[in-house]
Amino acid sequence: MCSASSPRIDCCCLLLIQAAASYFFFDDVKYAVMTDSNSPLFYGWKIVFAILAQLTFTSGLSFYNHAIYLTALAANPNFDVQTASFAVSLFFLSGGVTGLWVAKWVQDYDPRICISAGAIISCFALSSLAFVQEIWQLYLAFMFFGVGFSASSLIPATTLVTRWFHRKRAMALSIASTGLSLGGVVLTPLCVLLVKSMGFEFAAPLMGLLYLVGVIPITWIWLRASPESMGLRPDGVEPPTSLETVGTEQGVAGSEVVVAPRDLALDGITFKQARGTRFFWGISIAYIFLMMAQVGGIAHQYGLASELLSEAQTAMAVAILPFSSIVGRLIGGWLIDRMSIRLFAIGIMILQAASLTLLATGVNVLTLCLGLALFGASVGNLLMLQPLLIAEAFGIREYARIFSVANLMSSWGTAAGPAVLGLAFAANANLYSLPYWIAASAGAVGLILFLTGGKLRAL
Repeated sequence: MCSASSPRIDCCCLLLIQAAASYFFFDDVKYAVMTDSNSPLFYGWKIVFAILAQLTFTSGLSFYNHAIYLTALAANPNFDVQTASFAVSLFFLSGGVTGLWVAKWVQDYDPRICISAGAIISCFALSSLAFVQEIWQLYLAFMFFGVGFSASSLIPATTLVTRWFHRKRAMALSIASTGLSLGGVVLTPLCVLLVKSMGFEFAAPLMGLLYLVGVIPITWIWLRASPESMGLRPDGVEPPTSLETVGTEQGVAGSEVVVAPRDLALDGITFKQARGTRFFWGISIAYIFLMMAQVGGIAHQYGLASELLSEAQTAMAVAILPFSSIVGRLIGGWLIDRMSIRLFAIGIMILQAASLTLLATGVNVLTLCLGLALFGASVGNLLMLQPLLIAEAFGIREYARIFSVANLMSSWGTAAGPAVLGLAFAANANLYSLPYWIAASAGAVGLILFLTGGKLRAL
C-alpha cells in the first residue's frame, strides 16, 4: 500500500481513510484521496484529520458540554436553569462578535497563533467555572469562554479547509467537521462521569487543561496556513507546465488574446459583492433560527432525557445525538456530490424541524432516542452546510470575512436558543415539552427563510 520511502504517518493516514471509506462503502472517497501506490499523501488530508482531532476537543468541551455545565451550575444555590441558560447564550454571542476579528486575523496572519491564543483563553475560562459564586462572575467566564472557542474552532478550521481544497471541498469539510460530533461521542460522556465522580469543582479545571492539551500540540505539529506556503496547490493537483501557464480567450474582434492563469487564491467575490446578493441574506438570516433551534435543543437535551431516564441512562442517551451526527455528516458528505446542495440543505432543515417535534411530544423512551438520533443527523449536516454553502456561492477570496459575518448573525440564534428554551422551561412548570415545540417552530421558520434566498449560483 505504501512505498518504503513514504513517511509512516502517510501510511497511517492512508489506512485510516481507507478503513473509513470501506466501512461506509464510500468507494469514491478512497479514490479521491488516493493516487497510486508510489505517490505520497497530499498534505491537505493531514490538515483535515488534524482539524478533525482539534474540533473533537473544542466542540466536545464546549458545544456539546453546555448541557452538563448548565445542569451542574443550576445545582448551585446561587444560580438556576434560567441564569445558567443565559450564560450559555453569552458564550455564543461573545464568540460571534469575536469572530469578526478572528476572520481578519486568519486572513492576514498565521491561523495557528489565533488557535493557540483561543485555546489558552478557553482553558482558563473553563477552569474558572469551578470557582464562580456570583452571577457576574458566571457571565464573565462564559463570555471569555466564547471568545476562546471562536478563536480556536470553526472560523480558522473551515478557512484552512477551504484554502486546501476546492474540488474536494465538500468531502474534506464533511470529514474535518466530523470532529464537532466526535467530541460529543467521546468527551461528553467522559465529562459526565468526571463531574459525577469528582464533582464539578474538580472536574472543571481538568476539562480546561484537556482543552489546552488537545488543541495546541495538534495545531503546531500538523496545521499549515495554506498549500502555497508549502509549495503545493489546492487538492494536490500538479502545477501547470510551461505550456499550461497561459491560455487563450476570444477577443472582441474575433482575435485570440493571451490571458494569465486564474489565481486560485483569489477565486471568488468580495464581501461587498456577497452582501448585495439575496442568497447571502437568505442563508444568514435563516441560520439565526436554525441555530436557535439546534443549540437550544442540544443545550437542554440532558434535562430532557433526565425526565424519562435515570442518571446513568441519561449519560448514555446524550451520546446518541453526537454519534448520529457523525454518521449523518459522513453520509451527507457523500450525498452532496450526487445531488443539488440546495435540495440537500432543504431536506436537512425539514429533518431538524421534524425531529424536534418528535422530542417535544415526550411520549416514551423510544421516541426520545429516535428523536435524538434524527436530530443528531440534522445537527451534523447543518453545521457542515453553512461554510460549504458560503464557499460554494462566494468562493474563497474573502471567505473568512463573509463567513464571520454570517456566523455573527447565526450567533444571535445560538445565543437566544438556550435562553429562550430555559425561559419556556421555567414557564412550563419545569417541563421540556413547550421548549422543544418552540425549537421545532424556529427550525421551520429557518427553512422558510432559506427558501426566500433563492437558488445557489456557485462560482
